[in-house]
Amino acid sequence: MASSTISPHSTFFITKKDPGLSAFSSSSPSPFSIPKCKKSISKKIVSVMAPQQSERRPATTGSVKTALTMTEKIFARASKKPQLIPGENVWVNVDILMTHDVCGPGSIGIFKKEFGQDAKVWDREKVVIIPDHYIFTKDERANRNVDILRDFCNEQNIKYFYDIKDLGNFKANPDYKGVCHVALAQEGHCRPGEVLLGTDSHTCTAGAFGQFATGIGNTDAGFVLGTGKLLLKVPPTLRFVMDGEMPDYLQAKDLILQIIGEISVAGATYKSMEFVGTTVESLTMEERMTLCNMVVEAGGKNGVVPADSITFKYLEDKTTLPYEPVYSDAQARFLSEYRFDISKLEPLVAKPHSPDNRALARECKDVKIDRVYIGSCTGGKTEDFMAVAKVFLASGKKVKVPTFLVPATQKVWMDVYTLPVPGSGGKTCAQIFEEAGCDTPASPSCGACLGGPKDTHARMNEPMVCVSTTNRNFPGRMGHKEGQIYLASPYTAAASALTGFVTDPREFLQ
Repeated sequence: MASSTISPHSTFFITKKDPGLSAFSSSSPSPFSIPKCKKSISKKIVSVMAPQQSERRPATTGSVKTALTMTEKIFARASKKPQLIPGENVWVNVDILMTHDVCGPGSIGIFKKEFGQDAKVWDREKVVIIPDHYIFTKDERANRNVDILRDFCNEQNIKYFYDIKDLGNFKANPDYKGVCHVALAQEGHCRPGEVLLGTDSHTCTAGAFGQFATGIGNTDAGFVLGTGKLLLKVPPTLRFVMDGEMPDYLQAKDLILQIIGEISVAGATYKSMEFVGTTVESLTMEERMTLCNMVVEAGGKNGVVPADSITFKYLEDKTTLPYEPVYSDAQARFLSEYRFDISKLEPLVAKPHSPDNRALARECKDVKIDRVYIGSCTGGKTEDFMAVAKVFLASGKKVKVPTFLVPATQKVWMDVYTLPVPGSGGKTCAQIFEEAGCDTPASPSCGACLGGPKDTHARMNEPMVCVSTTNRNFPGRMGHKEGQIYLASPYTAAASALTGFVTDPREFLQ
């Protein structure tokens, strides 16, 4: 097994710049420090009184405004404060609260315990409930969780409950969507400048829309259900500037694996990660979602991409609610700034058992694999499946290991079966996957990304080596605690499926 990892001083990583801000620098002089006196001091007493000065008048130029980052501006707006600084605790008004079948019942229990059995949620149109994790299983407890959500939504008249009743045929459930983070975007719940909280760590995905989005626990969610508010600490911001033309063998998954490998899984702990630069501006919304999705794997509080014409175009048919984007001021205070020349980046993987265990895909070509998994909020979107189909189409070969396909949502599932793949002569992803010998696309859900009950589709119930488009590769993450997971882009996952080894997609794309 190749064990070589990329040097922190790799050619892709250009520079890290510390803006030298006194608010964040331990080396800055204290405002109360006393300067050292020089040795030659005059002993002559000139005056025992300070000379009289003219009266100091109030400034007439107006109040001084401190420049703010995007995240700070969203916090300021949501807390109705004109100014705030990183580290300050503020009560934030929440625009959307999302919960699902894993954490929803616990959040509901806390809400009823603290606010009363007959209490009503603060706003039935701002609560979004999406069953998605443990859905297509015979596990009675998992099924009961969805029943609890349904009872609560009926009781509270929740407007946005994406229910599923017929587990045997997901298409018979018009309200069922699938993976919450992709569904939130597709259903228009992600809007620039807003605050979106969810009982799932990958809620940060929605930061792709220029909003503050982060995961919270059940206790916090129970409080938000009752009040619509939450006490949050303003995070400082790390700025990631990515410039250069994106090579046609790279995807956003490679970009975020590069960043996590650079700063480590703790490098952004309780910090905002802001992504800018010409490369980011060229990314589609789904690729921006991939980028923001994994900031939590670096410890990030949230990830955020400035809203632009691509964002607004995506939202045109998704929402009719007004929104107001915000942008970082030119003189905003960033804790650190990282710069990357993406044109020099190569396809990457994260080796077991950590998302920051970064390596070049080509350096792992001797790693034999047992299966490939395409799915999850990170890698189960329409464009992810299109990318896999592109590699299969270019190769004209069949897969050499079982290749599982789990569309994130019902819409993605439909896209897999209906949208023609460019350059295929009208073939759909589903047709190309069938010709390549892949497993039949499964019912949309989180699937085996986080293991789940033993009858979960594609769960690793025995020790295996898997290349996956998911977001975590900790021991036991996809099932068996001795399983080995290589995180990769859809391109790399598809290439690996064709060879039976971890494979650089350039073997088929160039």
